[in-house]
Amino acid sequence: MLWVACLLPASAQQEAPAAAKRPNIVLILVDDAAFMDFGVYGGEARTPNIDRLAAAGAMMTNYHTSPLCSPSRAMLLTGMDSHRTGVSTIEEVLPPDLKDKPGYTLRLEPGVLTIADRLRADGYRTLMSGKWHLGHGEGDLPNHHGFDRSLALDASGADNWAAKPYMPYYKDAPWFEDGAPAKLPDEFYSSELLVDRLIQYIDEGERSTPYFAYLAFQAVHIPVQAPKEFSDRYAGKFDGGWEAVRRARWDRAVAAGIVPSDAPFANMPAGTRAWPSLDPDEQAKYARAMEVYSGMIEAMDHHVGRLMEHIASRGELENTIFVITSDNGPEPSDPVHEPWMDIWMALNGYSWNLEGMGERGSLGFIGPEWASAISAPGSFYKFYASDGGLRAPMIIAGPGVPTGQRLAGLTFVTDVTPTLLDLAGAGAAAPPGARPITGRSLLPMLTGQTERAYGPADTVGVEVSGNSALFRDNWKIVRNMPPVGDGQWRLYDHAKDPAEVNDLSAAKPELFKAMLADYDAYAKRSGVLPLPEGYQVERQVRRNAIGRQLSFHAGTLIAIGIGVVGSIGLLVFWLLRRRKRKRAAKA
Repeated sequence: MLWVACLLPASAQQEAPAAAKRPNIVLILVDDAAFMDFGVYGGEARTPNIDRLAAAGAMMTNYHTSPLCSPSRAMLLTGMDSHRTGVSTIEEVLPPDLKDKPGYTLRLEPGVLTIADRLRADGYRTLMSGKWHLGHGEGDLPNHHGFDRSLALDASGADNWAAKPYMPYYKDAPWFEDGAPAKLPDEFYSSELLVDRLIQYIDEGERSTPYFAYLAFQAVHIPVQAPKEFSDRYAGKFDGGWEAVRRARWDRAVAAGIVPSDAPFANMPAGTRAWPSLDPDEQAKYARAMEVYSGMIEAMDHHVGRLMEHIASRGELENTIFVITSDNGPEPSDPVHEPWMDIWMALNGYSWNLEGMGERGSLGFIGPEWASAISAPGSFYKFYASDGGLRAPMIIAGPGVPTGQRLAGLTFVTDVTPTLLDLAGAGAAAPPGARPITGRSLLPMLTGQTERAYGPADTVGVEVSGNSALFRDNWKIVRNMPPVGDGQWRLYDHAKDPAEVNDLSAAKPELFKAMLADYDAYAKRSGVLPLPEGYQVERQVRRNAIGRQLSFHAGTLIAIGIGVVGSIGLLVFWLLRRRKRKRAAKA
């Protein structure tokens, strides 16, 4: 009962606990949260419920994931490297050369089992509410991958206040319930809606049957939106600008012992604007963007608290395992200033104004400068393989997890599924033909049997769209592709230099060469394919978005084309007849 008492006020601890049974599991995934975004990690947002989970269980400080949402989600839910699942990247950035190649089908391929598949076969009810983005063809939605009940967004994101798309790649916001198109309420806010639906699903089941619940928030993905009352709590908090926030987060990480006191600090990356270079109106807008961002995190935490209180009211809190993490680092994209975006925004009811920012009809974002600031102590951000893109918060609490731990050993997203299977007593048994789990159970680390899940010779690799990294012991090699990177491999002492300032590839050539060979072995083993010559992710996003828009309006464009050709034909016919008449008149 100790960890339960840490979680909730006395008013929420009402019913006696249910009879002992296998633990319930609640897996909570935040979208695009930086490593330090939660309050307990040193972020600006208030997250009292997440902080209580950290105090009641284990807080990971060296947890890594992929730098992009779908590959991370595939690994989180299967325990397998993303290329082995079929979801190596996302369709928004996929070059045509790789389309439908093995590992790049962008759907969970045959033989890939989710944790829901495995737990349902072992007697669990399996529930999901939130973003899916793991394939949307026939048989690709959550109901075909082990979930008994699901409300799923089959896209990279959507508006948080209405059922509408947030970018030109999508024609609508494709929500599904149990595999069928879903109609959302006329009035909702995404974090509240997703928790409400998950509570409904939990209450539908027999209390004697344990459940696995996957809650995949839209917070804090673009569009960054939050109820005004949450955003207003951060008024003035970010008026000092992004350089100040990066430095402050770094200092808090050092004070907390997450970063060595003598680690080299990385300033804002080249190409980012200096805060004083913005005029006062721009500063006001960008400061408000971070106020809304923090409000969105606090609003999410508020609804996490509602879920915890509901589980407590059922007498089940002490028998529920909670995991909360993020799929990757912070989102740097600025959709508002893309070419022609003002037209699309006007057609879809969006604006980007200081007044009403984050509220209904606002297309909020934080951009590359704020993403660079809040990625501290790492560098860069989502999409890239530096620690700003890969390092994420991860907390686990519940029965079987000793309280008050802070664990610094390397852990990876593929480790979550085998760990939860062990805690549930389900093991990793699977039917013939199932692809094997590649992650490791963290249970020995959580229970103090070992300090590390990975030994000095073990390697962990990751790749998305050419952005690549490999960890071995305290070392890391990394390659970041253009436009932010230069496509060159570098070597860092990951323990002493988390911001990746001092490249040691020349100083340690043998280690560098050996780790490059390790990466090549990982890439071959996992099915990583080379990118086409000249590939750039931002250029590919634009091309794919234009292609999608053309496909959405193909009928209209064809009709217009036929009309134009027909009009030209009639004009030519009229001109020829006129010319013929003139000749006849002269004759």
